[in-house]
Amino acid sequence: MNSTDHHLNLFPPLIQAGHTKQFIQSGKTLLSAQSPLNQSYAVFPSARNDVRSIKSSGVEEQPIFFASTETSPSSERRLFIGDTSIIFAALQNLTNTAQSRGQEWLHSQETHNVIRKLTLDYVNFTRECWIHTSQTSVQSQSSPQFSGDHYRSLYTCLALFAVLYVPEYGYEDAPVGDDLMEWLNVHFIEPSTEEGDHLSGLDRPWEDETFWPYLVRVTLRGLSKAATFFLATLSSHPSDNLRRLAQQLSPLLQSQPHLQSFEAERDFAYASHRWKDKVKALRIELDSVSESDRHDGIENWWDRLSDIVGILEGRSEVIRRVCEDLGADWREISVSWGVFADARLRRQDLPEVVSQILDDMPQDPTNLEDMVHAALFSGDPAKALSHAAQLDPWLAAHMADLMQALSLIERDANEDSGLNIRDFYVLGYAQYLHADPALWRITVAYMFSCGETGVRSADEVLMHVPLKLRFVGSITHGQGEQSNAENIKSGDLAGVVKDINATCYEYQREEVRRTICRIAAQTFVQEKEYGLALSYSSSAEDWTGLGRVVDRVLQEYITAGPEQFTRYVSGIAPSLQALRMQSGAQGVFIHRLMFAVRYAEFHQRLGNRDLQDAAWDLVSMFQDGLAPKSWWAVLLCDSQQLLQHDAALLFPYASACILLQRLEEVIARTDQGSGDEYLRVLISKFGSGGTTEALHALQCVRLALAKYFSRCTMIGTGGKQILERKFIAAV
Repeated sequence: MNSTDHHLNLFPPLIQAGHTKQFIQSGKTLLSAQSPLNQSYAVFPSARNDVRSIKSSGVEEQPIFFASTETSPSSERRLFIGDTSIIFAALQNLTNTAQSRGQEWLHSQETHNVIRKLTLDYVNFTRECWIHTSQTSVQSQSSPQFSGDHYRSLYTCLALFAVLYVPEYGYEDAPVGDDLMEWLNVHFIEPSTEEGDHLSGLDRPWEDETFWPYLVRVTLRGLSKAATFFLATLSSHPSDNLRRLAQQLSPLLQSQPHLQSFEAERDFAYASHRWKDKVKALRIELDSVSESDRHDGIENWWDRLSDIVGILEGRSEVIRRVCEDLGADWREISVSWGVFADARLRRQDLPEVVSQILDDMPQDPTNLEDMVHAALFSGDPAKALSHAAQLDPWLAAHMADLMQALSLIERDANEDSGLNIRDFYVLGYAQYLHADPALWRITVAYMFSCGETGVRSADEVLMHVPLKLRFVGSITHGQGEQSNAENIKSGDLAGVVKDINATCYEYQREEVRRTICRIAAQTFVQEKEYGLALSYSSSAEDWTGLGRVVDRVLQEYITAGPEQFTRYVSGIAPSLQALRMQSGAQGVFIHRLMFAVRYAEFHQRLGNRDLQDAAWDLVSMFQDGLAPKSWWAVLLCDSQQLLQHDAALLFPYASACILLQRLEEVIARTDQGSGDEYLRVLISKFGSGGTTEALHALQCVRLALAKYFSRCTMIGTGGKQILERKFIAAV
């Protein structure tokens, strides 16, 4: 949803252009319902309450359109989401292991090293994404969904988080200044390379107005090589004092102690103290320069050199003033403080220093990256997450996940929402992912990590994963039109359901899995993939649903004829043996399936002119009690052509008697008012003829039976071979 337009665009359009008046005149309006899970909406046409005169002749199917105010991730964003979800999964495995091994193990060196590695994986991945997105946008001259600058912001935030909150094990209480300076120089490069190239090409660079600001800036940033290079150019300066002082300053810049160069902090502190003594000595010499020799006719070099020495001395007022003059922000002041003003500044002491700096030079409230940095510098992880969520829900979710693993945020749930801080942001990110149904696997992975609330949300997502895509035509003149073309085959559908089942097994969501299998079975029935429908009904242990599948297959005999019916049954027949061996299967439904299979075999033999076996199948369905009473009349009508076969008597006398008994029961019960129970299927087969036509057909069967008994009386039953065959089959 656009914040200025306040509307949702549906694709394909629910109402075609130019048909708005017809839609209104049809007495309909548009309704919508928001999902409780995310910012998606279901939009559908409905009759207006004020329209009473329009009456529907029946239930009219209406398409439902789904739209979201969230922007679905683009292809490059999906790649970013998918790859970083692997890091997320690795951290979940670690925290799950901690639950079994105890919280002490979570705070061990081994675990800390793993968390640090995963944090740096996030940092490196956002860096690669920033570079890739920036290069791609330049090459393609198109705007990606998220710019390279956006991913650069993620990169700087995560890198700062790693520096401040996930240092190497054992360095938590070590001075932090050098690490922060490295972070600042990597992410906020000043001065620019172009400035250095410009000055290095001059014969007398000190005459350029940018020389001294450049020299002060590289000193402030700890870039000793650049500083000493340009100090060396002063060897040609006309002032003897400046040449002498510059020569003394260069080795001081090169020899400034750094913590990583020492094995013990005590040695670092001692070296820093001795180095500061040398800086003081240089200050004494600098102050001894007479006022008349402090200006070279172009610039007051003494003031500039005094600023550099003041920075090395760690004078806070000089650092602040110089930063303001150079246009630097609070970050540069804070970092310089930890390098020059207080070389032993520790992470736990940094917030107090930053607080004083921010009072004089506050962060930019319109810059979310700046706000996240300020919160991290200030030791306020919760506030950092709040700003990160506005910058990108991905950042908030993954930082919150790391923060909880490091015990930086509260684990207790909020009384109102039932969520703790970490789960709140992870679920928010999962809801963003849910705007793209194709990301359901990743979506539920994040949700399942968020306690009971997350589990319930994930269950809903799993049960609403799109199993198929249909093309829905636009509404014109108030009528819904739906194309019959399907965009997905049953094999693809089975693959989706298989993936959902695997996910349910992984997270032990058996009830959800069964529900999904039931939904899948219904979908397969619509596709007339009855074998798969039967399989998924069985997997769900939905025996009632299995019965409905069999009923639909039997209905195919009525609507499509025996040939098509036989083909459909061939798809479900292989399931019969497995179902009969399944202990939980309910017999009444298996019985119905057995009838469908046997009835299909009967018609197959009938079609192959294997009439003797067909006759035996027909009678055995009555004898074995397989045929439902509603199908008796159909089977009796099927027997007519076998009874009238002239070449041979296909039924033994006893079998013919069974047919007669069933016929008499059907007719008698119909006369007693139970015709719907016995004639329903036969009436459906005949269509519009109703009970009269059905009874007429049964009278024809009675006549055929009468003639058959007459033939049996004249030439004998001729059923010896049938009886022998039945005996052999029974054995």
